[in-house]
Amino acid sequence: MPLHRPSTSAAAVPRRGAHRGTAAGALLAAAVLSGCGPSSAAERVDVYAASSLAGAFTDLAAGFEEQHPGVDVALSFAGSADLAVQIAEGAPADVFAAADERTVRRVVDAGRAVGEPRPLARNRLTIAVAEGNPRDVRSLADLGRADLATVVCAEQVPCGRAARVLAERAGVSLRPVSEETSVTDVLGKVRSGQADAGLVYVTDVAAHEDVLDGVPLPDAPAAANPYTVLGIEGGDQERAAEFMAFVTGEAGRQRLAEAGFDLPPAP
Repeated sequence: MPLHRPSTSAAAVPRRGAHRGTAAGALLAAAVLSGCGPSSAAERVDVYAASSLAGAFTDLAAGFEEQHPGVDVALSFAGSADLAVQIAEGAPADVFAAADERTVRRVVDAGRAVGEPRPLARNRLTIAVAEGNPRDVRSLADLGRADLATVVCAEQVPCGRAARVLAERAGVSLRPVSEETSVTDVLGKVRSGQADAGLVYVTDVAAHEDVLDGVPLPDAPAAANPYTVLGIEGGDQERAAEFMAFVTGEAGRQRLAEAGFDLPPAP
């Protein structure tokens, strides 16, 4: 089974062909030694996905490869906004899984979408704090405390927009010490002790429950983010359609639910 090395920043997103040269050479050499032709080389599906999907999609990619021998799913994770810009500018993706509708619209408007976005999941915000909640954070209002170092996602990022919607509805003025380009970076600041609290998704805290606690936000469902998955023009549309069917089907729904995502109605 191919080894997945998901990236965690937009700069690390691989380009089609960027590392295929050596891989193709190795596959060709293996084919010659085994007496097979170059047609035995693996097919590849390039999937660009929101960083909050990293855990679930890494597992789902492995499951998809098991069901499709000879197919390699190449995963690239980063903030949805960064990925949307790259795809709109011609990055060689086959599939895009985004954490909100605005970033998908950017790809659609750039003429790179194939078909309509498919509902994937929904996610809600929570407050991530160090294990044991040493700063006694109890509510969204606490994130306005002057003695609390809070980090959030930047406004152009889906988790940042959701945070601002939630704060405005609650009448809370956030006082972030930094605004990050992905929810992964927010988590990193809290985990490292550079911040006391961060607004992230419930799925992110669930994935790091050994070192982080989550402070529930009762009004968070009102600002829930709808995740969708979309095929990209210029890619392998057949394999892209198969992968999208897999992650929106029974296997995908089960893994996303295990990760803490809310699911849309079954198709």
